[in-house]
Amino acid sequence: MPADRRPIAAAALLALPLLLAQHAARLPLGFPLELPVVLLLLAGAPAVLRAPLRLGVTAVLAVLLALALLDLATAAALNRRFNPLLDLPLVADAWRLASGSLGVPLALAAAAAAAGGLGLAAASLWWAAGRLPARPRPALLALAVPFVALAALDAAPGPRAFDPPGTAAASRLALMHVGDGWRARGDLARFRAEAAADAWAAAPADAILPALKGRDVFLMFVESYGRSALANPLYAPGVTAVLAEAEVRLAAAGLAARSAWLDSPVVGGQSWLARATLVSGLAVDNEGRYRALLASPRRTLPHLAQAGGWRTAAVVPAITLPWPEAAWFGYDTVLAAKDLGYAGLPFNWVTMPDQFTLASFERRLLDPAPRPPVFAEIALISSHAPWTPIPPILPWEALGDGRVFDRFATAGEPPEVVWRDADRVREQYRRSLDYTLRVVGGFAERRAATRPLVVVVGDHQPAPLVSGDPEGREVPVHLIGPPGLLAGFAGWSPGLLPSADAPVLPMQAFRDRLLAGFAAPQPRQAALGRPLPPPDGH
Repeated sequence: MPADRRPIAAAALLALPLLLAQHAARLPLGFPLELPVVLLLLAGAPAVLRAPLRLGVTAVLAVLLALALLDLATAAALNRRFNPLLDLPLVADAWRLASGSLGVPLALAAAAAAAGGLGLAAASLWWAAGRLPARPRPALLALAVPFVALAALDAAPGPRAFDPPGTAAASRLALMHVGDGWRARGDLARFRAEAAADAWAAAPADAILPALKGRDVFLMFVESYGRSALANPLYAPGVTAVLAEAEVRLAAAGLAARSAWLDSPVVGGQSWLARATLVSGLAVDNEGRYRALLASPRRTLPHLAQAGGWRTAAVVPAITLPWPEAAWFGYDTVLAAKDLGYAGLPFNWVTMPDQFTLASFERRLLDPAPRPPVFAEIALISSHAPWTPIPPILPWEALGDGRVFDRFATAGEPPEVVWRDADRVREQYRRSLDYTLRVVGGFAERRAATRPLVVVVGDHQPAPLVSGDPEGREVPVHLIGPPGLLAGFAGWSPGLLPSADAPVLPMQAFRDRLLAGFAAPQPRQAALGRPLPPPDGH
């Protein structure tokens, strides 16, 4: 490159992180007011300060570039900003998702490309910061002062009488991240106090879900099942048809349903935060709150069910690593991926089909007799990205150890092909959700003779790319059980299709709503329409 063009190229490179920050802050592109400050400081600084200033500018712009990229990625997947204080564990989660979906070699290549790209960007910024002509003059430094004032004016929060030309989006972004971190510290203090104040902490056993005594309770979380599944024209016709068919079949088996909406604390991912929110009765919308919850004396729904006489279980086919926090939640039994006996091939990130998960749970915890009633929290993951391939529903008695699914696990297009086309991604999402809801309906029908309560709830909306709704957080919730048992939820929509004006509860309110809705025992014959089975469910 000719020497006279190097300063121009250097200035352009130094401007790139500032422009990317404008994009990450969702602002229209404009002249970055911080750029003249950077250029004037590098050009006008005394020789003794030039090297440390060059290092400082490179470091600040490289960090800003990384934050802007993380913000863009987090916004696309989770519809919010990245918070360095709370979100560093997401790096490990992203690796597990990528390696499970794309395979370790491709995931390693992607990680190496990302690291190499950031390294190259930092090296380019270092080069650029050293290619400006040195003019150590106080006048140049003084000239930077009005630009500092303009950037400060533009970045300051609140209304202002004068709107300077250009934008200080990079400064705004940095201030937002600092503010996020500061607010997170105060938020955690308030959360710890809230977690310690639990009205159910000293509840006697006979006050815990007395209307459900002796009855199995299944709390099923359906991955990425959001309101968009029933509202977006891409998905609604198929999903509503599946629910309508299930409703008819369940009614023939003697079961009714009530439905409403819950407002999930997360979008696009971090399902464990939604599950923790629902069972704890606290809004757990970030990793900091999750860790604070685990250090609190809070009593979850499994804790309470355990005290009320249920055998509690977590059925978590996505758990492939040690899960030490499981003991805190109050589970007597944990059926993780290795405990469910699946000997078939994985469906990319999805360790096993949902039908096998439920069949294995049934064999291990429901079929043995005599037994106490079971309260099970079940994570269904076939509707988790990458949504390919999708198995068919097979005869329940033919599942065996799961190897019957092998021919389907290797069929269809791989994720790296499907994910090149957003329309194909959406179609695969719809098909996966149809599959899981059919499996759920089939399982409830299989257990209908034991008169259980089945709670089916979405954990969160899929990413905005799929949902088509960048703001919505609502998810459906369905209660399935004998008709009289659901009398405490008379305000909810009858059936499996929640109406547009059905109640919307914060997800953290559901624990206490469930406890209140089943607080009074129902008359045996009137509530059930048939005799209550013995406590072993048979």
